[in-house]
Amino acid sequence: MRVAGLAALVTIGVLILAGCGEIMSPDLFIVYRSGSGPHARLTMIVSEEGVVTCNGRKAGRLEDPQIIKARTIQEDLKDPASSRLSLAPQPGSVLRYYVREESGSVRFSDNSVHQPAVFRRLALFVLQTSQEVCRLAE
Repeated sequence: MRVAGLAALVTIGVLILAGCGEIMSPDLFIVYRSGSGPHARLTMIVSEEGVVTCNGRKAGRLEDPQIIKARTIQEDLKDPASSRLSLAPQPGSVLRYYVREESGSVRFSDNSVHQPAVFRRLALFVLQTSQEVCRLAE
């Protein structure tokens, strides 16, 4: 009887503590951008709920149309990411990207040849989000 009562108290305590914490939504993707220029270096995490973290700092939340755009990008990244697509930079490259999402990862540069269209959409999304949500000048 005492063991059952103790187990019930422990279970209740765990449930109470779990209810006090913030529920974290999964990440859609994480982007590591590097290159030349003052704001080229960037680590951006975009969550399922549209919360954006830039360089380790919670920057803000995406508007609904941008969340849809981010989810579409993540969906379109699944095939290249699951095959671990890596495209070499060409001479004159300015920015390089390493992107992880649940299916895998991709690597590419701003001027890599044979880029899937999703890579260009992702690069534009990162640029716009870094300026509008993260407040980084480009």
